[in-house]
Amino acid sequence: MSTLSLAHACIKTTSLEQTEAFYCEVLGLKKHFEFTRKDKVIGLYLKGSNDSFIEVFLTDEVENTNSRCLNHFCLETDDLAALRQRLVDRGYKPGEINTGADETLQFWTTDPNGLAVEFQQYTARSAQYTGANVEVNW
Repeated sequence: MSTLSLAHACIKTTSLEQTEAFYCEVLGLKKHFEFTRKDKVIGLYLKGSNDSFIEVFLTDEVENTNSRCLNHFCLETDDLAALRQRLVDRGYKPGEINTGADETLQFWTTDPNGLAVEFQQYTARSAQYTGANVEVNW
């Protein structure tokens, strides 16, 4: 038995509509299915490529970041600059594109729930491709 891949990351939200708009309309994920309870939508399952998913559940209150177990998650893209511009065009304030210690292009933003989301575009020198150890610079 082995673990094959990350199946999904789960986030909580106080607004399914804002969260769906951010991940689907802005980032291009697709709503795969809904979770319902007594005919009321209480959650979403959003699909990226290669069977990567984000699970979203409605909650009355999102915990402050100090008590949240999920620190962030990262989404890969093939056009980092275009994705960053798309966020800017829709009123979000993503960070600048830089090269991480792993030689991968990246930037960060937060989703409508305050969760940190990292975006990466691999390069030929990315440790994810080369397998080289990474000396962090943070």
